Amino acid sequence: MKIFNYILTAALAAGLLMSCDSDDDLITGGGVDTDFSGTFMTQDQMGRPGINTVLSGSDAAKNNFNVTTPSTQLADYAGTFDATLGAYYNAYGATFENNILGLDRGQTTAVLSLDVLQVAPDAPTSYFTPGTGATALTMPSSFLTGRTLEDDVIDVSLIVLFGGNSGQRFDGNNGTPNLVSDNVSQEAGTSTSTFPYLTPAQF
Repeated sequence: MKIFNYILTAALAAGLLMSCDSDDDLITGGGVDTDFSGTFMTQDQMGRPGINTVLSGSDAAKNNFNVTTPSTQLADYAGTFDATLGAYYNAYGATFENNILGLDRGQTTAVLSLDVLQVAPDAPTSYFTPGTGATALTMPSSFLTGRTLEDDVIDVSLIVLFGGNSGQRFDGNNGTPNLVSDNVSQEAGTSTSTFPYLTPAQF
């Protein structure tokens, strides 16, 4: 529950910090003038790619989620996300079991309804950092405390939604559908510490 509390606290902070109005300034210096006049509107949110796509349901709900202030996302969308996830499980004749984070269905959809990246001062910055040894999959040492370029955010989200307490419940084995991976491999190589940070494109 410690990480869950981090998530709720950070989400509230994000809601207070992430607001836009028409009181924008002209930034000058370095030979470049950037005009920020006018009123800015949120068009999309991608703190956690794929969550809105999978759990919002209708196209209208997806579009509305993208312009919803993070401070109200929990109240506005946790119920919708929970109902959609429940419908997926019903379609497979299954029920949700507590996931690798020990969260039940309602807690999981509540956490994921907040499209913000949290900061955990005493944990690594990572979308998912597995533990070690026998607890490598079942006891992640860090979850949703940011994103690195190497994090496979789609697979992590699918594991949390459909992996059960082992992370492997619907992994395509023993007659189950593969719902815990998009089967898209990671980019070859690693990121760099200098701009543009990404590895060269592979052709």
